Amino acid sequence: MEIAARLDDYGKPAWIAVMVLGFIIFWPIGLAILGYLIWSGRMGCWGRSARGRWHHEGSKRNGNGWFRNGGRSASSGNHAFDEYREETLRRLEDEQKAFMDFLERLRQAKDKAEFDQFMAEHRRRPDNPDPNGFASQPQG
Repeated sequence: MEIAARLDDYGKPAWIAVMVLGFIIFWPIGLAILGYLIWSGRMGCWGRSARGRWHHEGSKRNGNGWFRNGGRSASSGNHAFDEYREETLRRLEDEQKAFMDFLERLRQAKDKAEFDQFMAEHRRRPDNPDPNGFASQPQG
């Protein structure tokens, strides 16, 4: 697929433009391109840790963060700059990890609050509910 490789060189905006043109020309073409983008991972924007095809291009992801070229980035020729860049990247990776931990704690707190609310509502229900979900009313 020479066309796909050429569009990959231009990045995600080129794929989006082709998809929009496909929808304008004949909607099934646009739908087919959208399906291809999702299936191939070129629109990898779903999921917690999903990264798009062009996000940190040339990088490899490992549990500790983004590493360039298998753990070592290409030297710029300036030792002081290389040290500064590595320290900055290390700091940013730490901040990203701290932020992701914060988001996870936030999700857990929200889940707990929703569960506590459910349990409080569950406790307030009458003891003998009707099979249809309605509380039993005294007949009189």
